[in-house]
Amino acid sequence: MSIKEEVIVQAKLAKKASLVMANISTEKKNNALYMIADGLEKRRKEIIEINQLDLEIAEKKGASRAFLDRLSLNNRRIDSMAAGLRELSELSDPIGDILEMEKQPNGLQIGKMRVPLGVIGIIYEARPNVTVDAAALCLKSGNPVILRGGSNAINSNKILAKIIKENIVKAGLPVGATQLIQTTDRKAVKVLLELSQYLDLLIPRGGSELINRVVNEAKVPVIQTGVGNCHIFVDESGDLNKAKDIIINAKTSHPAVCNAAESLLIHQNVAEKFIPIIVDGLSEYDVEVRGDKNAVKYDERIEEAEESDWGREYLDYIISLKIVQNVQEAVDHINKYGTMHSEAIVTESYTNSQEFLNNVDAAAVYVNASTRFTDGSQFGLGAEIGISTQKIHARGPMGLNELTTIKYVVYGHGQIRE
Repeated sequence: MSIKEEVIVQAKLAKKASLVMANISTEKKNNALYMIADGLEKRRKEIIEINQLDLEIAEKKGASRAFLDRLSLNNRRIDSMAAGLRELSELSDPIGDILEMEKQPNGLQIGKMRVPLGVIGIIYEARPNVTVDAAALCLKSGNPVILRGGSNAINSNKILAKIIKENIVKAGLPVGATQLIQTTDRKAVKVLLELSQYLDLLIPRGGSELINRVVNEAKVPVIQTGVGNCHIFVDESGDLNKAKDIIINAKTSHPAVCNAAESLLIHQNVAEKFIPIIVDGLSEYDVEVRGDKNAVKYDERIEEAEESDWGREYLDYIISLKIVQNVQEAVDHINKYGTMHSEAIVTESYTNSQEFLNNVDAAAVYVNASTRFTDGSQFGLGAEIGISTQKIHARGPMGLNELTTIKYVVYGHGQIRE
């Protein structure tokens, strides 16, 4: 069977499953989530051993420390995935909710009901935990999913998908509810992008190259997620101790994720005092700082930045630094080079905070807080399928509600239209 035929078989199974999943009871879905969580915990040793194969291959290829961190599965991450599944089971099921119900003058009662989006394809890179997170969210929201992970995590993805599939079948869900494309051949992605007769939505999660390819080539509707050139602007009124803590957290707590800070903007009036302080702090974590010509004058440890640095999502222990004259220049820089993900200002000025909030174009805008909070669980959504950086249908962390659409339900008692 060719790659195209294999993917189409999976798509047909998913389409068939969508008719069943739309009406699966909440109890059955929650039971499946608990069973998957138990399965991950029982087979943690096997998961870690298989993940080690992917790590060894990546290390031989010269993968960066941040990349290896994204790829790694350990006891803590398995515990986190299992806990996330159980937490998701406790969340309210959106399917079947009636959002509005209004009586019209002709007696018709017209309402909106939440329903699943349908078959979702998710294309992602070297983060095997996405296999579990995405499958779980789609399961709870009644959407069959076809997963296509990165080649660097293929062995890890296979074992996770196997555990998921075994347990959803035991729980009485259709076999096509969660499927993983087993091949690493890129031809499979091309096939997936064109299956508009079977897929209702594609969600790419990864770097700009992946997302741009999906957006440009897909014949299926796409929600863009993930690319995060996130900025932190230290205003002249900002508390510098607070700024240091926020920047260190946003850059170093998990540099390989999309809500990590990649760019630092500093008001010229505090640059001379603050730049040595923040470079000291970042140096403790071996973070390379690339600054503009003015920033380089304040600290010899700063490498001079190139134009390409301002728009980079490093996903590594690197950060760019630019000195700006005022809030407006910071806003203009962010709106030019940002990816509409998460942006922050450190300030004690209400006026400056409001100017920043009102004029920065991003899914999440912070005042005196780390960009690392842009996350479904941190926002009280329980979980998320990704961070949408577009403006249609969903923006920001995409939780269960964002994986639904609506259909109108209309109750009458014999009305006819004249």
